[in-house]
Amino acid sequence: MRTTPVRRLLAATTALLPVLAVAACGADPKIPGAPGASRLAAAAGQDVVSGIATSDAAAALLPEEVRAAGTVRFGTSFGYPPSAFYADQATKKPAGIDIDITDAAAKVLGLTVQREEAAFETILPALDSGKYDVGTGNFGVTAARLKTIDFVTYIDDGQGFAVRKDDAGAKPVTDLVQLCGLTIGTGAGTTFETTLNAKKNVCAEAGKKPYEVKAFSDSGAVLTGLQQGRIDIVMSTINGLRYQAAQEASGTRFLGEFHRLDVGFAFKKGSRLTPAFRAAVNQLIKDGTYERILRKWGVTDSAIPESLISPPEHP
Repeated sequence: MRTTPVRRLLAATTALLPVLAVAACGADPKIPGAPGASRLAAAAGQDVVSGIATSDAAAALLPEEVRAAGTVRFGTSFGYPPSAFYADQATKKPAGIDIDITDAAAKVLGLTVQREEAAFETILPALDSGKYDVGTGNFGVTAARLKTIDFVTYIDDGQGFAVRKDDAGAKPVTDLVQLCGLTIGTGAGTTFETTLNAKKNVCAEAGKKPYEVKAFSDSGAVLTGLQQGRIDIVMSTINGLRYQAAQEASGTRFLGEFHRLDVGFAFKKGSRLTPAFRAAVNQLIKDGTYERILRKWGVTDSAIPESLISPPEHP
């Protein structure tokens, strides 16, 4: 391990782990309008979608059977603010970017959302089986996923790194060779895990000790591992790590961006829903709802100018 024990940090933060991992967002001065921890409840309760009108032109692009049913089934991964989390654990009230954009797009299309919580790594396979019509979980558009999944993009996020705040020597990661000899924590089934495992050879080629990847289904376990010193560094979403680091009690420091990725609604390859959802997102961009949603969650620097269907992965 590169850093020293952090017992004082652990004593201060252990009781807050469930809040930080599942439902807390902090204020980042680099992100205009980002809600701080004291404003989280207010931000989650801010309604930016109820007044949205149905677009007949967008709804006309839906398959006839979907338009007649009036519902669409979503598999959604929770626990990753500001993408999707529970603003109130008691009532399981969903909140986040994914939630607002999903609800807004559904209103444009005149549909009711049937949302089911699912583990991140199970959602894409469930699209192929027909369990869900659409998946959300801050799914990044990658060349590998495009082989079996279609996307309708709605935000630009991507891959970043974070360390404990007391790890003063850690530098922004611009090359994975910088990770050699370290233990990296990340989410199971994510682009982060795929990237790290696919590039493990960089350490051997550089004559260095390989890095170790520890993947977790629970975001809270990643944070706990970092705080307890069992993980040296975390790889996750840019927006998620920024929010976490801005919450003082998390004891983390955002190191910076590594690789940007488009993020979108995920569909089974060849789904006939994609043209309608693209039209819905573009309507939200046109009428200003999209900007209001991003401003609400403090991620306006992740805005896209236009929604696309299955664009190539960012270089």
